[in-house]
Amino acid sequence: MTKEEKKLEKAKKNKSKKEGRRVRSLDPMHYVGIYLMDDRTGASNYFTGTLDIAVAEDYVKSKREQGMKDFSIMHLYLAAFVRMYSQHPQMNRFIRGHRIYARNNIEIAMTIKKEMKLNADDTVIKLVYPHEATAEEVYRITQKVIADALAEDGDFDGTVKILNKIPRCVMRVVAWFIKKLDYYGILPKSLVSISPFHGSMVITSLASLGIPPIYHHLYDFGNIPIFFAFGKRYNKYEISKEGAPEKHTYMDYRITCDERIADGHAYSLALRYFNSLIRKPELLDNPPEAVIEDIP
Repeated sequence: MTKEEKKLEKAKKNKSKKEGRRVRSLDPMHYVGIYLMDDRTGASNYFTGTLDIAVAEDYVKSKREQGMKDFSIMHLYLAAFVRMYSQHPQMNRFIRGHRIYARNNIEIAMTIKKEMKLNADDTVIKLVYPHEATAEEVYRITQKVIADALAEDGDFDGTVKILNKIPRCVMRVVAWFIKKLDYYGILPKSLVSISPFHGSMVITSLASLGIPPIYHHLYDFGNIPIFFAFGKRYNKYEISKEGAPEKHTYMDYRITCDERIADGHAYSLALRYFNSLIRKPELLDNPPEAVIEDIP
């Protein structure tokens, strides 16, 4: 078994573990606020940012030259988020049943098209990464999950097809029952593990569509607290300190997040760290010196 296969196997084993543990030592207002802001939609905050991706594009090119032919800016963003979660665990919390939990694993959901055609089927994949993953390991895990999803229908697709056959009046009852199970944390692990509504975040690329990013809403079902969308690259000329025009390559992103999992200071530190990794992506070639645990 190769090193990458061992990492993937470890991630799969982690996926079967309990989703998280309760965080009990926050300021009381964090716990009261969950009842005052009852759903994820009403507790959403919105961030916008712009990344200078000149260095990032050189990094992507170098990875392709090393044999990772499909390495893209998406893989770099995924690796940067994995590293961010390992160093800023507050971002990996979630709300369930009016309680705050620290997530055990790093789980990122993504929708992919099986073919780049207008009416082609979509499928959702759940990417589970070790906290110590490097950029190359993130790439290997991601490509393996995508290849498996494109080769055949996954468990999520099969589950949705079954639910789609249920009559409307019955489906309303089924949906209510599923939400109640989720609220109390007793939704079967088999459903949670494939659900695109449960995880650390959702990431989506609008760059391939050639359009700017959007603020995507959060889901009130499940527990995903962050939605990250990035758009197409574009060039912009700016005047340097010496007074000469310089060409820069940028990419905009939008983030919708659940403000109840952490305060603004924690979010700002985490996002600044993410931005710094895009400016210095070589830091992702090695594992972190240590993985930081969330507070009790």
